[in-house]
Amino acid sequence: MIEQLIQEIVPKQADAAFLNQAITERIDSYKNKNSRTRKAQWDQDDVFLITYGDQFYREGESKLTTFKEIYQKFFSDTFPIVHFLPFFPYSSDDGFSVIDYEQVNPELGDWADIQAMNREARLMFDFVCNHMSAKSNWFKGYLENQAIYKDFFIEVDPATDLSMVTRPRTSPLLSAFIDEAGKARNIWTTFSDDQIDLNFANPKVLLRMIDVLLFYVDQGADFIRLDAVGFLWKKIGTSSIHLAETHQVIQLFRSIVDEVAPGTVLITETNVPHKENISYLGDGTNEAQMVYQFPLPPLVLHAIRTGNASYLQKWASEVQPPTRETSFFNFLASHDGIGMNPIRGIIAEEEILNLVADLEKEGALVNYKQNPDGSLSPYEINTTYMDALSNQADEDDLRVKRFMLAHSILLTIVGIPAVYVQSILGGRNYYEGVERTGANRTINREKYEASEIRHSLTETGSLNNLVYHQLQELIQLRREEEAFHPNHTMRVLATSDATFGLVRNEEVYALHNMSNQTQTISLETGAYINLLTKTDCQIEEALTLKPYDFIWLKKL
Repeated sequence: MIEQLIQEIVPKQADAAFLNQAITERIDSYKNKNSRTRKAQWDQDDVFLITYGDQFYREGESKLTTFKEIYQKFFSDTFPIVHFLPFFPYSSDDGFSVIDYEQVNPELGDWADIQAMNREARLMFDFVCNHMSAKSNWFKGYLENQAIYKDFFIEVDPATDLSMVTRPRTSPLLSAFIDEAGKARNIWTTFSDDQIDLNFANPKVLLRMIDVLLFYVDQGADFIRLDAVGFLWKKIGTSSIHLAETHQVIQLFRSIVDEVAPGTVLITETNVPHKENISYLGDGTNEAQMVYQFPLPPLVLHAIRTGNASYLQKWASEVQPPTRETSFFNFLASHDGIGMNPIRGIIAEEEILNLVADLEKEGALVNYKQNPDGSLSPYEINTTYMDALSNQADEDDLRVKRFMLAHSILLTIVGIPAVYVQSILGGRNYYEGVERTGANRTINREKYEASEIRHSLTETGSLNNLVYHQLQELIQLRREEEAFHPNHTMRVLATSDATFGLVRNEEVYALHNMSNQTQTISLETGAYINLLTKTDCQIEEALTLKPYDFIWLKKL
């Protein structure tokens, strides 16, 4: 399989032979070193915490050491898996412009700190494989015309017609640099002029990135997130997104880690409509095991803000894991904004624009993308999920009620849930950070001094304390119920537009009132246990839910 993939990716026979031998040697070497046994797959117990390694800090202490202490105190009983966002030396974008793939940012700690966390939790690493920092030694060597870095990056004549290329940003696709000889070099930069796209068509680049992948596996990553992977392969005259070669490279990655460390899970991050997104699951056995479920955050947000769950109902009714070997990585909030692209084609553009305008009135910020015709469209809404669901004038009780309603959907819908650290902390919009960095995404990336966050989480009645305890309890209930196994069946119930109901494994009902009015949901008469209160109840044909209420019922 590996040899065949190499031949498909690399057209020159000599290059293919070189790659095949080099990869075979690496597989043999890492297999001999690897002694860890990974969990065979996943179950209802698996819940991710998404966080930065420097999320918490204390003067005079490495940030990963501080994180471990806070994790042990507040999160270890709730989150068995921690997704560390890039913890490498970087030059911009809060870690996503990596200077050195194989070093821990010294401001956070070192590999011993990562290994210490790995003894506390299973870990997911970010593999920022599409691009790296303009400050990296690789790119510096390229501009110095060092032979080893020849063709590591993609130079394009600026007169070339690149209008077909999919643009996720409004920044120029090509960025100008001057090399050591004084020559202008126009380099492909999908995301920013500090994030230089790698040239995977160069077999030496492919091999170096395989080395990075194997290094992460060796350092204890059970899960590896392939960041912005849809843009991996470039071909002038195409959209340069979702190309066949991109899928082949992911399949090669999968084949290699399956050989070296069975149980290692690859997760693709492709913020695109559902059909393109699930294409990264391949045939169910040969590509990523999980894909990010990008439509979920904006659909839940739209349903709660409008009181209309019809779009969420229709979308969810069509969502099932394609195979037993694959699943969805479900989330509501992340370090990025709430993407609008995944719901284009699900919700009419006018309604998307209305949602964006509504949120802007309530303090959200917006990032835009450039369309092929030069026009701009909202790409993502920048806000914490707490503030996205709320109005500025809302009381905390209402904020928490809507917030927990949204997370009930996250925890019961088919797939594996992931909770962003700002959500479990009850984080609010961080405007001070935006003013400091000039980046809209900073609004949802606040970092906390250790003693202050300990106080906030333990201060009875505070918003942080309410959210932390209620969400923690809800997660624990999900982890105890086998019907929520990621691969158990899901059926969306026929309800009114104001409600959202689903049944898992034909035994547990999760019912949600998405509106500010009392709603009634028809339900089969019989005896149930309320999983939220652990009490028995008798349902007579229907159930009444107050505004923004939800309930989990199991048939007796």
